Amino acid sequence: MDRDSLVRRAVPLAHVYRGDTLESAHTGHVAVVDRDGRLLYAAGDADVVTFTRSSLKPLQALPFIEAGGDAHFGYSRAQVALLCASHSGEPRHVEAVADMLARCGARVDELQCGTHVPRFYEMTGQFPPPPPYSPLAHNCSGKHAGMLACCVLHGYTRDDYVAFDHPLQAAIRRAVAATAGVPVGDLVAGVDGCSAPNYAVPLARLAYAYARLATAGDTSAALAKLAGAMNAHPEMVSGERRSDLALMQAGRGDWVTKIGAEGVQALGIRSRGIGIAIKVADGNTRGLHPATIAVLEALQLVDADARKVLAAWTRPVLANYRGIETGRIEPAVTLVAAPPIRAAE
Repeated sequence: MDRDSLVRRAVPLAHVYRGDTLESAHTGHVAVVDRDGRLLYAAGDADVVTFTRSSLKPLQALPFIEAGGDAHFGYSRAQVALLCASHSGEPRHVEAVADMLARCGARVDELQCGTHVPRFYEMTGQFPPPPPYSPLAHNCSGKHAGMLACCVLHGYTRDDYVAFDHPLQAAIRRAVAATAGVPVGDLVAGVDGCSAPNYAVPLARLAYAYARLATAGDTSAALAKLAGAMNAHPEMVSGERRSDLALMQAGRGDWVTKIGAEGVQALGIRSRGIGIAIKVADGNTRGLHPATIAVLEALQLVDADARKVLAAWTRPVLANYRGIETGRIEPAVTLVAAPPIRAAE
């Protein structure tokens, strides 16, 4: 593993201007692959090892869906989308997660995701009330409710469901490895912000996983169910005024996408049979959104209607505390076509 590749081989993804003067730059990496895992385009190092963070959530839900857990407990399609969510803690999110727990016989105090200020206060310009906050409003509570439900389904212990050696987490590792096309032993493990195990993989392998998620069709009923739920209910995957909601609305059923912390975005494009993964080297999300849309534009995936939906994310305007416009963020991505694979002579 090239541990310095994240920084050393990074290329410009977005430029930040104050007035017309370049003030800051965000660098990183992009990988675009087809459903067979072949690299089509790249920027920077397509094989940079990247923690997937919340972009992993659809894969973490696979063991539960493959076992028929959603049907067993009567989860709605919106609740299946919540398994993959980094939601904003809006009332509809909190109520749906509470119902997921009730349906499987688990309790709120069994959630091991922790608590934080619900994101919807920031998104709506409201001041949050003082703590404590419910774990139901944690952005990962849907994923954790699904993990608890999976434990109930299989009779696993629940007080240690986020432990690395728990049978649920072992099943998730196998699902992640199989979907990303990476040997289980090559997954680089870490602990996510919500206390569940998370894994780093080469960026192109994350893109491959999303190509498979978007094009599952008859090859994986579970992947197809997860992608379908995310596309049907993008408001449950993120929330109002959030980027994943905007992207999936712009894609109109063709794009399935999930953001991850520290500047990660993964997308699958069903009609083109491709997956895209992006990593901002400094982890700053403000450079991620313009870069993501620029990659979609470079691949000729954005039409006039999609541009309207994505306008606020494409070249964000920067303003000071008085609301005076001070600058903007511009995409700076250049995709390079991968060399064709030569047939063996």
